[in-house]
Amino acid sequence: MASIVAAGTICSSSKVLLGSSNGSAASASLAQYNGLRPVENMQMAQAVKKPNGFISTSAPKCRKIIQAIASPTVSAPKREKDPKKRIVITGMGLVSVFGSDIDTFYSKLLEGESGISLIDRFDASNFSVRFGGQIRDFSSKGYIDGKNDRRLDDCWRYCLVGGKKALENANLGPQVLETMDRTRIGVVVGTGMGGLTAFSNGVEALIQKGHKKITPFFIPYSITNMGSALLAIDTGLMGPNYSISTACATANYCFYAAANHIRRGEADIIVAGGTEAAIMPTGVGGFIACRALSQRNNDPKMASRPWDKDRDGFVMGEGSGVLVMESLDHAMKRGANIIAEYLGGAVTCDAHHMTDPRSDGLGVSSCISKSLEDAGVSPEEVNYVNAHATSTLAGDLAEVNAIKKVFKNTSEIKMNGTKSMIGHGLGAAGGLEAIASIKAITTGWLHPTINQDNLESDVTIDTVPNVKKKHEVNVGMCICSRLHICDYFTMESQLLFSHHCFFSFLQLFRTRSASEDTILWWCLLPSHHKQNSKPNNKLSSIIDHFSYMKTIDFEVFK
Repeated sequence: MASIVAAGTICSSSKVLLGSSNGSAASASLAQYNGLRPVENMQMAQAVKKPNGFISTSAPKCRKIIQAIASPTVSAPKREKDPKKRIVITGMGLVSVFGSDIDTFYSKLLEGESGISLIDRFDASNFSVRFGGQIRDFSSKGYIDGKNDRRLDDCWRYCLVGGKKALENANLGPQVLETMDRTRIGVVVGTGMGGLTAFSNGVEALIQKGHKKITPFFIPYSITNMGSALLAIDTGLMGPNYSISTACATANYCFYAAANHIRRGEADIIVAGGTEAAIMPTGVGGFIACRALSQRNNDPKMASRPWDKDRDGFVMGEGSGVLVMESLDHAMKRGANIIAEYLGGAVTCDAHHMTDPRSDGLGVSSCISKSLEDAGVSPEEVNYVNAHATSTLAGDLAEVNAIKKVFKNTSEIKMNGTKSMIGHGLGAAGGLEAIASIKAITTGWLHPTINQDNLESDVTIDTVPNVKKKHEVNVGMCICSRLHICDYFTMESQLLFSHHCFFSFLQLFRTRSASEDTILWWCLLPSHHKQNSKPNNKLSSIIDHFSYMKTIDFEVFK
């Protein structure tokens, strides 16, 4: 790969460029802000060339050494400079087994706490699998009115709460939205299974009582686009509105589609992500029939154990993960808090088999390579992977082998599995793990992969076993993979985000199933890592607020 991004900088050969501007957050500053700072403006000490081909500097304002590959083949990465086509993340919201607060969610992950427990939502005593990442004590108070709350499938309840929380986080509450052109704001929130409870109840009514007893909400609350539709109805968002259903790759595909709408000028803002609520008789029973689930009923918290020799299948999870994606131009004009920036994408297809991965791993590895190339990121810069890691027999090792195929030297890479604690969120997995990955960057701590007792010998990458680790991410990859039935992945999708204002995060989601799609992002990280500090609205002050720029390239296998 010719072009790279190192430590949040954009590099050409040994030249290091950082973002700068003397303008304000108003529109006048946008023309000046191109995300680059001439190297002469950096207070850099003498560069020291290392034996491994990297160049480092000990700039007094840089907490971390800036690294760039010294290679004659390295050329400047292609970056979108038009602020109307550059896409940033301005809000995040979720519903999870650990609650609906993002900080609490990540604190539980750092503690290595398992959210897996015995199912009590229905009588599962006769099921061969009786546990999962079931959400308890969920409250939609303040987000859904009482009548609708009683009618709605949990899939849509999670969507509405996660989506509205993301809007709140982006400072896009009802009063603010009323002042905006809502025909330019869309919703693309997908789901792998849809309103499964609503569908099951409708079928049961038909069989037991006849068609006249089917509720009129049967079809509307079953179809997969209802999450996006309901969120738009409640908030008055009239832009592009639909859902994508690609099983575990769902959320990543939604992010990819949302970004394209903004780049084509069809919207200024898209609320995008995934939602799922399949922990109910039909959902659990269906995956049992596929022989995909762990059957460790006597010790549920130990059931999800990625890369461990004693793993026996994945654990079902549920929830929602939603991001607010916005053009840089629009975000700056309204003075939004910019969390991350979207860089680009790539889409491929495995074209092999419905359930089995390719033996050569071409679908997975090519997706990673295309995403890195599109982002201008060198494989050597990656030092963190938030893996799909579903705890399935073939899938876990296939993922590791694909990573090794692209990253020849993994000695500096750390890799963890969020699903070891929250289970597999299916259509919501990409959204939830995107948020977990962002928090890893902003806190500087990687959550552990729990239940690592007997690691597979082929897994030579540090899996952050059982205890969190302090780790400053250079380039991080977050992998998500689609529907892992009987240990398979055939669709890949990768997304890369980056942190802009005091969040550092370049995220690459990746999903595996019948097609691949990759998205890249670029970001800035504050030297003090204070998440509660308030950025100055003036762009020049924002730039001064950071000691360096950071790029992280996360990948997610769904």
